[in-house]
Amino acid sequence: MTELRRDPVIGQWVNVHTDDSFSPQHYEVEDQTPRHKARCQFCPGREHQTPPEVDAVRERNSAPNGPGWTVRVVPNKFPALKIEGGIDSVKQGMFDMSNGIGAHEVLIETPEHGKNLADFTEKETADVIRLYQNRLRDLTNDRRFKYIIIFKNYGESAGTSVEHAHSQIIALPMIPKYVLEKIEGAKAYYEQNKRCVFCDMVAQEHEDKERIFSENEDFVAFCPFVSRYAFEYWIMPKEHDSNFAQINDKKRNALANILRETLSRLKNCLSDPSYNYYLHVAPVNTGGEEGFHWHIEIVPKLTRTSGFELGTGFYVVRTSPEAAAGYLRGARPKLAV
Repeated sequence: MTELRRDPVIGQWVNVHTDDSFSPQHYEVEDQTPRHKARCQFCPGREHQTPPEVDAVRERNSAPNGPGWTVRVVPNKFPALKIEGGIDSVKQGMFDMSNGIGAHEVLIETPEHGKNLADFTEKETADVIRLYQNRLRDLTNDRRFKYIIIFKNYGESAGTSVEHAHSQIIALPMIPKYVLEKIEGAKAYYEQNKRCVFCDMVAQEHEDKERIFSENEDFVAFCPFVSRYAFEYWIMPKEHDSNFAQINDKKRNALANILRETLSRLKNCLSDPSYNYYLHVAPVNTGGEEGFHWHIEIVPKLTRTSGFELGTGFYVVRTSPEAAAGYLRGARPKLAV
């Protein structure tokens, strides 16, 4: 039996298999063994192979662009967008065009080749999050930018081209359509109900008690009722928070713990799958950012998108979020100390 479920934010429908949900054993296992340490440009001692760093967490007295770092941010050597120049929007007949202006950075998460976020200590994860915040604040100062996305591709099928653990940061001169749909959906929900749709989502998850699989004082991790992908899960602040860049030390540590714990559960539950995660924050330099509720979405790459899904935007989810949360809840995390 399947159910059709509608996303209360953007109105998207999904087809969820409820009675015949796939277990973790139904999905193909990938080999994530690191193989390219000998020529990895992100390893210590090869800092000259990347563009000069723009930020880093370093040992005291260590020099920029040399060893001694624990987290390091550099411009992408092959950027999707370039920071130099003006936007110069023009029309070509019915089409809108502009220069490819933006910023594209790489955050190298650890000096240890082959180590990944699921294996980090609390401090190591918190340092990564702190540099996410630093870069978000710094890039916001460029008034050309309207949206900044922080994301991670882990594993070949998730699109990674360098196996050394890293995230990417891209600043855009416009708000992407998917983000705009979320913002407009959240605004419409608020106008109708006088409440934040994401706060209501957290409350509903606590009431239903089926899809939450981890939480602490400040954050909750759950497989959303309208998941688009099998074993998709979100990490969300329990209290309304529109400003990820300003979370304090206490919340940063709490976020670090739930992020590494849930990634460890995912790794052990699904035999270390490839995944994408992305941090959804409010737009910048637009005004009215207070209404958005930031969160992290984690999407394992377990299936391929079909023609039906591409042609309709109607996703088929073979493991229900209730079943996925149960499997993740039962997976023991292995946390570094």
